[in-house]
Amino acid sequence: MSVFENIGSFFETRLDEFLRNHPHLQLQALEEQLREQEEDTLKLIRDFQIKEKQLQEQILSTAEEIQKWHARIPTAKAAGREDLARAALEREGALLRQGNQLWGQMQGVKERIEKAKDIYRKIQGRRKEVQAKAAETAAARAKQVQDTETKGWNQSYQPRMGSSFDDLEQEFRRLETEDELERMKRNLGR
Repeated sequence: MSVFENIGSFFETRLDEFLRNHPHLQLQALEEQLREQEEDTLKLIRDFQIKEKQLQEQILSTAEEIQKWHARIPTAKAAGREDLARAALEREGALLRQGNQLWGQMQGVKERIEKAKDIYRKIQGRRKEVQAKAAETAAARAKQVQDTETKGWNQSYQPRMGSSFDDLEQEFRRLETEDELERMKRNLGR
């Protein structure tokens, strides 16, 4: 495994860990991803619609050519030119096959448009769900912050009688002692 793969794996692991610890950011990332998918799907739908319009124009052009060659068949027969009538009939047949192929392509494009629209609707629905969940999470975080900020303000401080330190004081002294021991170990290790 190369150094870059190791670094990439490390960052990916850290990012996953960070997002797990900050679900609101994970929801924002998911919402952004869904927004991009919406845009990509809309672009795809527009591209398909352009292709459909082009095929419709080709079909109309082919239909006009078919009519022109169809009208030439009786003209050639009336002039006694069976060779031209056969050639016009062959050309008309080739144009009919081409028209059928174009029609089939247009039907395929229409199906793709409908599938893309269905996907777009699903993405929109999913994005709305994520937005609702993000709003719910943001509201919960705001309440938690507010509760934390007002908790100490609303509580009165009453030291316990008979003990020289309350529990919070003991915890901080333990933390400070551990930090001091750690610093001393590092200094001795030098």
